[in-house]
Amino acid sequence: MRALLLLAASVAALGQVTPRAAKLHKDAFVFDGHVHVISRQLYDGTDIGQRLSGGQVDLPRMIEGGLDAAMFTLFVPEQYYPGRHETRQALRLIDLALRQIEANSSRVEVALNARDIERIHRAGKLAAVLDLEGGFDLDGDLAILRALYRSGLRMAQLPAHNWANSFAESCCAAQSRFTGLTAHGRGVVREMNRLGMVIQVSHASDATIEQVLEVSTQPVLASHHGLRSRNGIPRNMSAELLRKLAAKGGVIGFHIGNEFHNRRMFAWRSAHAGKPFWDTSAIGRKESELTIDEIDRLVAKTFPMIGVPAPDELLFNPEDWIGVVEEAIAIAGEDHVALGSDFDGGPTPPRGMKDIADLPRLTEAMLRRGWSERRIRKFLGGNLLRLFAEVTGKSAAAR
Repeated sequence: MRALLLLAASVAALGQVTPRAAKLHKDAFVFDGHVHVISRQLYDGTDIGQRLSGGQVDLPRMIEGGLDAAMFTLFVPEQYYPGRHETRQALRLIDLALRQIEANSSRVEVALNARDIERIHRAGKLAAVLDLEGGFDLDGDLAILRALYRSGLRMAQLPAHNWANSFAESCCAAQSRFTGLTAHGRGVVREMNRLGMVIQVSHASDATIEQVLEVSTQPVLASHHGLRSRNGIPRNMSAELLRKLAAKGGVIGFHIGNEFHNRRMFAWRSAHAGKPFWDTSAIGRKESELTIDEIDRLVAKTFPMIGVPAPDELLFNPEDWIGVVEEAIAIAGEDHVALGSDFDGGPTPPRGMKDIADLPRLTEAMLRRGWSERRIRKFLGGNLLRLFAEVTGKSAAAR
């Protein structure tokens, strides 16, 4: 017995994945609610089908990480907003995503609804759901929203990331002219309900999230989030809001980054950067005078976004990270939590994890903390698939 305990401790210390965890992870349906793709490819000309040097995401590593489906997050950074290039950038990203997915069609395919995900999964391929992070249009033009839907977009962030749009308040914009949603913002919510688009409220203010939950007739997703009880920053969610999200059938996806859940790491990163990671207050007049090509050259320097090299003693390990999810389960129940890693979106992962291929280490950590296989399967993909099926199944096109 002592030998077995020593072996188990050694495996845990090395961050290895046991055969039981590897098999469970392989057999489970793994659906990540927030994975950055394509933005890097726009700037460096690489292909998601290649094994890339650096960064945290490419198709080979997604497959090694056991992913069966993922929200393919297309990110429009704040630098595109002052000159009102956000819609053009969204269209460029969708175009590139569709072309790269088609070029790798033997391994990945776009999914428009849950039936597509199930069909693609049966074919042994990765299901890609197109998701937009950042503004599709700062004014919330519904015609643009509908055009993006027809192009295959099935999830969109309501606020404009950490910038102010004219209809949905961000948690972290330097200035906001209103609180929560405007009347038009409520119309955007209703139109997304009608179309069958998942409403994504990460980066939204508390008032925005609360008002979206009042207006929406469908469950809402906070795709890459954390708990305010763990780190009292505006990007995280209070227990009260989490209960309301769950009561409407919603799901919170947990960000893989230490900065969200680990106060010591957040303080260390903020001190070294001289500002919190969401601060975009320096963006403005200069960017408004640049062409989109000039902005491309400016933004390209920030990709791939992989977090910061921090001392090991500051970092959570995977079991610490799972402990955060357990706190959310105590508040909202195990049917309302999911994975929303934000790999290649700037996170500093738990100690021993470097990229999306390391996702099985989370399954190992869940088993070590005594999770049932049923709970693990819900967290890894079942809950998110249920939400996606409910939202897309009630679309205008499905009726």
